[in-house]
Order: sequence, then structure tokens, then C-alpha cells
Amino acid sequence: MISHDFQNQLARRASLAELDLSPALVGQLEAYYRLLVHWNARVNLTALPLNPITDQAVDRLLIEPIAAAQYLATAAPVWFDLGSGGGSPAIPLKLARPAGQLTMIESKERKAAFLREAVRSLKMDDTRVEAIRIEALAIDHEIAATADLVTVRAVRADQALFDAIGKLLRFRGQALLFGAKRSGLTVPHGYEVGESHSASSEPDRDQALLVVNWIGL
Repeated sequence: MISHDFQNQLARRASLAELDLSPALVGQLEAYYRLLVHWNARVNLTALPLNPITDQAVDRLLIEPIAAAQYLATAAPVWFDLGSGGGSPAIPLKLARPAGQLTMIESKERKAAFLREAVRSLKMDDTRVEAIRIEALAIDHEIAATADLVTVRAVRADQALFDAIGKLLRFRGQALLFGAKRSGLTVPHGYEVGESHSASSEPDRDQALLVVNWIGL
């Protein structure tokens, strides 16, 4: 895709979501997108159409994470992104809100290699990648109860995921669950449930963002 076309599409989707993207952020998002296209040809990072990229893919990969920045409770969080895969929501959100210490957790080494290349290429400060399973991370006593923020694209927000999040978060720490709806979701004891926000620039899109806080058992 020609740079001008991509930037116009990104600007149009951002406008629908009432987001104002700086030229510097647009350039970083385009660089991330092009890395994603290049690596996705060899490593299955996302099933969303990238070349050319569809409006749905722009929304899911780029617009929704940036829109979520308004819900962050901490200006410079200690932050874990679980199951980081192709880097969304963590990378666009970090580019939009660079303050804080981000650790992306991805158990598959080839995907972790992509994430490390993205961190290097995009010059993302205070960002690292750990190629371990979420379950192993959650029992590491050195990082237990140290996180201000956990993000995850919750394809399955089950008990095991909530248990891992609860071990990572400090008291009143925040979790942003992308793709999770409040309706029909059982949130375990120990969490204070906030509102479920629209995570799409179009009201009929079936996407949601659930914000929860850890208040302890």
C-alpha cells in the first residue's frame, strides 16, 4: 500500500473514532504496520487482512488501542501485555502513551522475535519482550503484585486468565480486556468491574473494551 493511501485511511478511521493523531504518531503507526506486513508473510501474526489493509483491520490493530489510552488510570504504569502476538494492543498504545515500563509476554519464540524487532525498529523505550507462558509469569514471586496495568486481547477471558492477572496486579491495579463484553462474562471475586466501552469507530461493530480493577481477595 502506498504511504499516502495508508495515512489517509488511518486519518479517516481516527476521525470516526474522534481521535486526533499527531504526524509523529502516524509515522510510527505506519512503520509498525509495514513491519507487521513483512513479518506476517513468514509468521502468522494476525489473520486480519493487511495488504491491502481493511478498515476493520485498521480499527482493530491501531485505532482501538489508541482510543483505550483515555481509560488508563496511571500516567506512567508498570505494564504487562499478555499474549502479545502481533503487538496489538500493546505497541500502538505504547506509541500513543510512551511513559511507563512495558513488558510484552509471548510464549511463541518466532512471534517474540517479531516483537523484539518492532521494539528495536520503533525505538520503544522502557519496553521488553519475554518469551514465556502466562502461567509461568504469574507464579514469579519477584513480579507478583507489581503491575499497575495489564492489557490483553481476551479471546477467552476465563478463570485462568483472571487468576494470572490478579497475581500480577498491585492493589487497585487496572486491567484492560480488549474484545471482552460485560454481558455474559463471569468476573471472579476480587475484581471491581468498570464500564464496558465501545472499542470501535463504528457503533455496529461487535467489539468492546472491559476495564476492571483488582481489589484483592
